[in-house]
Amino acid sequence: MSASDQDVAGVPEPAGMALPEVPMAPGRWADEVAFPPRDRYHELVAAYRADGFEQLSDLTAVDYLTHPGRSLPPGVVPERFEVVVTLLSLSKRRRVRVRVQVPADAPEVDTLWDLYPGAEAMEREVFDLFGVRFAGHPDLTRILMPEDWEGHPLRKDYGVGRVPVQFKEAPGPR
Repeated sequence: MSASDQDVAGVPEPAGMALPEVPMAPGRWADEVAFPPRDRYHELVAAYRADGFEQLSDLTAVDYLTHPGRSLPPGVVPERFEVVVTLLSLSKRRRVRVRVQVPADAPEVDTLWDLYPGAEAMEREVFDLFGVRFAGHPDLTRILMPEDWEGHPLRKDYGVGRVPVQFKEAPGPR
């Protein structure tokens, strides 16, 4: 997240494609940043898709457990998790970022797989490492950690060093 994404108080709404009443802000690495509520997240991304944003270049999450005081536009309530999506329009030479707040007690948002099939693996990674679920995802299973792994390693409250690293038959000094 860039500094300009954080400092959005009092910034006028940028000229861009957005749904009514979705808070917008300018961005440093994107033309604009949209902050939809969870129930309008899929609808907003679908509107961007229809407006010519043909590529989802990134989908990730952030755990703000230890940094709750970030700046957000008026009307956006900060939550523990934030799903961050970057969309590109190659034909328009534009980039937008979508940041949706996701509460810790119900970490779930709609899948974007139906709009951008390439989101499938990125959503599985966010689920695996942060525990954020994607409603409607066709195969929401672990992608990096073993299936029997307990917990989500990129959560800020995940115990560091729980699994000792063992090197078997490592060569000795020569």
